Amino acid sequence: MAEKNIDISTVDPIVLYGVNDAKLERLRAYFPKLKIVARGDQMKVIGDNDEIQRYEEVIRMLLRHFNKYGALTESHIENLLQGGTGADKSKQEGEEVANDALVHGNNGLVVKARTPGQLRLVESCSKNDMVFAVGPAGTGKTYTAVALAVRALRNKEVRKIVLTRPAVEAGENLGFLPGDLKEKLDPYLQPLYDALYDMIPQEKLKTYIESNVIQIAPLAFMRGRTLDNAFVILDEAQNATESQLKMFLTRMGPSAKFVITGDVTQIDLPRNQPSGLLQAMKILPGSEGIDFIYLDNRDVIRHKLVKRIIEVYDQASEKKSLGFEKPTQS
Repeated sequence: MAEKNIDISTVDPIVLYGVNDAKLERLRAYFPKLKIVARGDQMKVIGDNDEIQRYEEVIRMLLRHFNKYGALTESHIENLLQGGTGADKSKQEGEEVANDALVHGNNGLVVKARTPGQLRLVESCSKNDMVFAVGPAGTGKTYTAVALAVRALRNKEVRKIVLTRPAVEAGENLGFLPGDLKEKLDPYLQPLYDALYDMIPQEKLKTYIESNVIQIAPLAFMRGRTLDNAFVILDEAQNATESQLKMFLTRMGPSAKFVITGDVTQIDLPRNQPSGLLQAMKILPGSEGIDFIYLDNRDVIRHKLVKRIIEVYDQASEKKSLGFEKPTQS
């Protein structure tokens, strides 16, 4: 039986312990053979030498993550721990994610790639003019794409940003919603506004929108346009029909950058309308200048429950595909 004190005085203890020791309890769950006593900026660890060494490696990894990204949530801890606790595992779980900020946003916000999948998206956009980012909710597809667009605008690489989404009714009838056309459509586009509000001061954003430097519109409004000298994002592409997506992709001008994001597990189209994203995923891979980046639950940066929900739904979907029936309730 060995004992060691680990000094964490380089950070506020709450970074590692969490509110009501929530993060500390997560660490204890991964190291059940160790007795971990936290007192201020000192952590006393009692147990087998090898286990203590593994635990110390994890603590150093978490501290490096916090010092690099300025944040260490319970989800971050779980992602890093699930990658393993060996000294080489941090590279697999994002410790080598580039530290370069994409955008310095409002209130000191620093927007950067925070997961391996997001890093692949950033790197792919630097090499390809058309990139598809496909993955479940919470993986930062749209947010990272918007950050790339804002960076391109600030660096004068493009003259405008065009953000669009299919206005799929998803069980609601637009005709019965109150207000004019803009008021009816804005709820569909709100996630795009939310990302922009994080990254651009409100008055400047208002000026950009009024002067059409930033354009936000439903997908149907793209018909007939040529989008050039622009960073163009199609969000929720799984809800574009095959003809709509083809229409959108052929709007691309010679100096444009296109990012298409989507989640194939959340298709809201009627059954008789195949998703254009699914078609694109079958026929476009391998085309020069076009890349597909696939994100998964390891890239989820929302609440820890989002990751668990995705995993449960994936398991249920797999069972269904294998012929398992939904159990009946007694």
